[in-house]
Amino acid sequence: MKSPAFRLRKGLASPIQLAIFTLLAGTGSVYAQAKADGNDVALPEVVVTATKRLSTLQTTPIAVTSISAAELDKHRVQTVQDLSALVPSFQGTTQGDHGVITMTLRGVGNDSAKTEYADPEIAIFVDGVYSPRAEGAAALLFDMDSIEVLRGPQGTLWGRNSTVGAVNMQTAKPVLKEQFGSVQGGLGSYNQISGRANFNVPLGETAAMRVAVVHEAHDGYVDYQAPTRYSVAQQQAAYLAGGGTLANFQPINYNLFTQGGQKYNAQNQSAARVSFMFKPSNALSWNISYEKFADRGAPSMDLMQVPRTGQSQWSALIDTAPYLKRDVDTVRSRLDYDLGGMNLAYTAGYSRFTGSSTFDQDRGLNVPTSFNTGGSYQEDRTNWSTYTNYSHELSLQSTGKRDVDWILGTYYAAEDNSIRFDIPIMNGTQQGTVGWQGSFIQPKQTVKSAAVFGQVTANLSDALHLTGGLRYTSDERANIGGRGHGWAYDPNVPGRPIDPGLNPALPGSGFNDGCCNDGKYSNSKVTWLARANYDVSKDMMVYASVSTGFKSGSVQDGGATYKPETLTNYEVGTKQSFLGGRVKFNNAIYYADFKDFQFSAPVLNADGTRSFLTDNAEGATVSGFESELSAKLTPDDRIQATLAFTQTKLGKLIGLSNDYNLPGPCKLVNIGNGCLDVTGNRMPHAPSFAATIQYEHTFRMGDGATLIPRISLHYETDSWLSVFNYGELDKQAAYTRTDLGLRYNSGKSWYADAYIRNVENANIKTSAAGGPTIDLAVAQYKPPRTIGINVGYNF
Repeated sequence: MKSPAFRLRKGLASPIQLAIFTLLAGTGSVYAQAKADGNDVALPEVVVTATKRLSTLQTTPIAVTSISAAELDKHRVQTVQDLSALVPSFQGTTQGDHGVITMTLRGVGNDSAKTEYADPEIAIFVDGVYSPRAEGAAALLFDMDSIEVLRGPQGTLWGRNSTVGAVNMQTAKPVLKEQFGSVQGGLGSYNQISGRANFNVPLGETAAMRVAVVHEAHDGYVDYQAPTRYSVAQQQAAYLAGGGTLANFQPINYNLFTQGGQKYNAQNQSAARVSFMFKPSNALSWNISYEKFADRGAPSMDLMQVPRTGQSQWSALIDTAPYLKRDVDTVRSRLDYDLGGMNLAYTAGYSRFTGSSTFDQDRGLNVPTSFNTGGSYQEDRTNWSTYTNYSHELSLQSTGKRDVDWILGTYYAAEDNSIRFDIPIMNGTQQGTVGWQGSFIQPKQTVKSAAVFGQVTANLSDALHLTGGLRYTSDERANIGGRGHGWAYDPNVPGRPIDPGLNPALPGSGFNDGCCNDGKYSNSKVTWLARANYDVSKDMMVYASVSTGFKSGSVQDGGATYKPETLTNYEVGTKQSFLGGRVKFNNAIYYADFKDFQFSAPVLNADGTRSFLTDNAEGATVSGFESELSAKLTPDDRIQATLAFTQTKLGKLIGLSNDYNLPGPCKLVNIGNGCLDVTGNRMPHAPSFAATIQYEHTFRMGDGATLIPRISLHYETDSWLSVFNYGELDKQAAYTRTDLGLRYNSGKSWYADAYIRNVENANIKTSAAGGPTIDLAVAQYKPPRTIGINVGYNF
């Protein structure tokens, strides 16, 4: 095992870094004074479920960040993307035309897979139920009890696709024999409007119901640019220069450019959840919930990194209006039965996702000079997509204090998914000739995954604990009846953008017969864990572990298969409490060996057809150090800080992409688009250093009222946006982001909370494309500066 080395590069020391290091260095003296002043109020004890049993955060030998409901509300965490500043080594971004949420943890993520069907390296669980896609629960977090982010492979207890970690979300559960609730409403910039409410109602002595609703909406951030209008004579000259004839000329219809209606990057999301708790006896309890999520917002737009002259950063020349319709219905259930010294648990879930969308893939990068020259029209359109999944887990585990703690379980999950995706590409404008267009129809994609697992902890003494775990997983995947139809360039068929209702398989459609995406994949994998943890004292624990995780292989376009990717992680960590629990300081150092990295890209084949190709690269090595500090300086002053050093290095990989204008043509067989040797490059979304520091002070105002200002500062060094490390266009420069908040609690039942997010109004890139020069590059960005106020009432 290599030892990771960390060096602060010249110019790395930002104000926030200096503040954090000063804080860490001065912790002892500050808290000694706090003790002298009689401040004996400890931080609240945090209970987590990272090991699938209840344990306190400070005694859990895993690198885990737990965020309470109060913290989620305070920082306005609405999606997993909002967690990035609160969790070390974590990045959340939106990618591509599907607006998919992608996650990177410890330098490892699924950044290149930009479809709803792509599997992540970070598994999301809601109430113990695996969520294959983030469009549901993670798209709009509401009425949560807590969120735990587990860093490092979680393949033993949490299963496949938790290669580098897992996000474990716990929704707020009904409470027996109590009636209460809360309502909250808010207004903000970009006509932002929000409303949230929850109600808890007892149903006799042994049952209760909780209802929660939410609506979040704001206008889009992206303004519509007016197209440059050329005279008819100028258009004719451009058309003739491009090889056209006056007999076929037609003037540009400028009404085809979008000038009104909903803008890109708009939010319009609603959700409701009804939960029931049944507890007929002390031994038996059952939680079940139904959740409905609806998204009528708009995808996030790719914007020119160097704005067109006279245009703002947050604007684009749009010829495909945004459209998004997503609906998710989910049922989750957990049944617990206390057998006396053992607990039997059955967790089940069912989810159905349906969606459609349109996206302006040409991004308005080039302005058309005639109806058929100068620019291009490309619409990426999901005509329909349906994803259905269900899962079952049965586990039996020991309870109470024992010499040996154990858990045994079995798991089964299945998916049945389908999608039709059309890509019309026209020269110049929608009126122009066909550049290329295709229709990809996959009516049936299935996944079946079965597993058995077990984990045992031997408590050799009150201080020393040894843990071992194994999981065996068997995966089967199949693509049935899939076809990709490309434009046949038949001169007898008018060249128009493909209509959503057209069947490209019919004779005379203008499309070829299509080729076959039918294929099957099956494989099995064993993941394991070995860990030792030792309680140095009642306030300090150290642990060392070796753990593995994997992401399943699958079938791809053409029926070809690719292998699973695996990660082996070596980690040492400490968890410490000081001064009676007023300071908590947790650290982890790790080295990860990443094998068979699945790299996906849209490619242009040598025969002119297009496909989405996934290949297994050699992998990567990742090493890092993470630290979390939470401290109560006085009864009224609280500070939290996180920092992470990360080093990544790609193994052998020839990267392909249609998104980047790479050098080419590629020398690989049957590939017509550009490629780049990225061996030895840094992984994307992995800054060498990142840190967040948060501070709040409570002013007590009489009658129980309080006023709490807070500040959050986040700093990170530069990071690449893809494996290509492709110059300035592919890089997010080092930046500092500030969020401010002010909360007034009346001391009775109501409160008000004001906030400013991204005070600097920084343009923070999350993905990029284009090139080879930055003036031809586009990027997606985190939101600009936003302000708002929320008012709530508890009853």
